[in-house]
Amino acid sequence: MSAVRLAGGGDRQAKPATAARMYDYFLGGTHNFPADREAADAIVAMFPATLLAARVNRAFLRRTVNYLCEMGISQFLDIGSGIPTEGNVHEIAQAANPRARVVYVDIDPVAVAESQEMLEGNDLAIAIRGDARYPRQIIAHPQVRKLLDFEQPVAVLLVAVLHFVGDDDEVKSLVRQLVDAVPKGSYLVASHVIDESSPDFERIEDVKRVHDVYKRQTSTALRMRTRAELGEFFEGWELVDPGIVWVWEWKPTPGEPPPVTVDAHYHIKGGIAGGVARIT
Repeated sequence: MSAVRLAGGGDRQAKPATAARMYDYFLGGTHNFPADREAADAIVAMFPATLLAARVNRAFLRRTVNYLCEMGISQFLDIGSGIPTEGNVHEIAQAANPRARVVYVDIDPVAVAESQEMLEGNDLAIAIRGDARYPRQIIAHPQVRKLLDFEQPVAVLLVAVLHFVGDDDEVKSLVRQLVDAVPKGSYLVASHVIDESSPDFERIEDVKRVHDVYKRQTSTALRMRTRAELGEFFEGWELVDPGIVWVWEWKPTPGEPPPVTVDAHYHIKGGIAGGVARIT
């Protein structure tokens, strides 16, 4: 148990919720506080498929990292990495290539502390605190510059993070800054909560309530977008087949079942979309 978690023992009720710890709770993790569980439960009450969405998105991350390793990528910059849980990027990448290097970045100090504890003794993976909205600060961080070689291809991972940046121009700018910092042959991976083509997200009032939960109970607001809007963040680069799709449709593992219907009203198909692009 990390020092941060121990230090919070007496005032866990007072800690505000964060998106990283809520996501940990959605995935069945234990690195979360009462405020995180309260906010997460409010969302699950409206959208039971949220728990399945988190698992499906995590599986997307695993498949993309495996794919990138097959493409010869050995450097990963995971922004908005969240709380460590099963199937972390360094575990997947270093299983394929023991020399793979990974930088985790998150704004949540608890997520960073837990990651740093998990990575003790691993000289090829680090965790730093950083804000996705300020990519130049991340790229310029001394520890990042020491571990990653920006003369060689880097995979930039923005998995389930861009929907926490509300301004479209700001998202386009931060993506452009990150891509500009890596050489040709690098890759961009992103997934995003989508607000179309699903009975879940046709319930406008419930969608507004989800927005309110994040706005009132966390330090980050939630901004849902369409698949077309997500596609705009990849413009100018070479999309890897099958393009921008629901995350469970992106190169599914043989034998891996697709998401199932939760009940007659809720299903996951329209929940999260994602894609991978090669920087050319």
